[in-house]
Amino acid sequence: MLSERRLQVLRAIVQDYVGTEEPVGSKALTERHSLGVSPATVRNDMAALEDEGYIAQPHTSAGRIPTDKGYRLFVDKLAGVKPMTGPERKAIQNFLDGAVDLDDVVGRTVRLLAQLTRQVAVVQYPSLTRSTVRHVELLSLAPARVMLVLITDTGRVEQRMVDCPAPFGESSLADLRARLNSRIAGRRFADVPQLVQDLPEAFENEDRGTVTTVLSTLMETLVEETEERLMIGGTANLTRFGHDFPLTIRPILEALEEQVVLLKLLGEAGDSGMTVRIGHENAYEGLNSTSVVSVGYGSGGEAVAKLGVVGPTRMDYPGTMGAVRAVARYVGQILAES
Repeated sequence: MLSERRLQVLRAIVQDYVGTEEPVGSKALTERHSLGVSPATVRNDMAALEDEGYIAQPHTSAGRIPTDKGYRLFVDKLAGVKPMTGPERKAIQNFLDGAVDLDDVVGRTVRLLAQLTRQVAVVQYPSLTRSTVRHVELLSLAPARVMLVLITDTGRVEQRMVDCPAPFGESSLADLRARLNSRIAGRRFADVPQLVQDLPEAFENEDRGTVTTVLSTLMETLVEETEERLMIGGTANLTRFGHDFPLTIRPILEALEEQVVLLKLLGEAGDSGMTVRIGHENAYEGLNSTSVVSVGYGSGGEAVAKLGVVGPTRMDYPGTMGAVRAVARYVGQILAES
């Protein structure tokens, strides 16, 4: 374990390097920070930090820069994330409050995150498998044609056309709608099949075929949207960090196009805690020079999806973590109120 003083020196190196983009020397550290020791002691501490792999010397520069291991320790020892200011919080709220539907919420969240952090923002759509049914609407389009509308607790709306085997009257449709909602409104998707399996028996023989057809369409709607969706914004921000990426930003751009890669980076949707993956902790080789900060969001205590940012390892971690957490909190509130 590092002594508290060496941890202080590492913290100062990370802060200075993130702020100046220049390798940090012992003289600059003692001038900029109240470390309470001589430059010679700081040099000894830096030598020890280098031996243990927390900092490295790029080229022949006299200064040092943090390694992935150094950033990792810095993040793990953070006393707290940087809180958003009052005006920043108000701006987040005003920007997200104007959203008209789920697509708009996700789109605004991506733009806001990219602006706040000046990184690439990634927002996962709420997972249907973690959703509950808010309401099912059935609309008659023709004597034997019905539109099924499924509305989830996260504001997602799914529509399906149902071709019925026989004409279905308005009163039967109203009865089916009422019975369906009384059984499944507020229930998890996974519970729905069991809750409606005996529903056809509540109807006359001539209507049972149609009820069964409507129910099978509902089941398909609950399971077919398993493919997770993402929205990405702020990719152009990568060009600001050209010197942070040793070769080219191309592998990063290629990785950002791979939805599967990004979903793995964001982590399991059910895990609502803050996750910071630094450099080589990202399994995908193209992202070895980046860090990913992500957190779960959702209504109530459970996360229904993740959002986060991708940027260079030379990142303002306290500020980025604070922005990501604040935005996730507001998106969760919007979903709860929608």
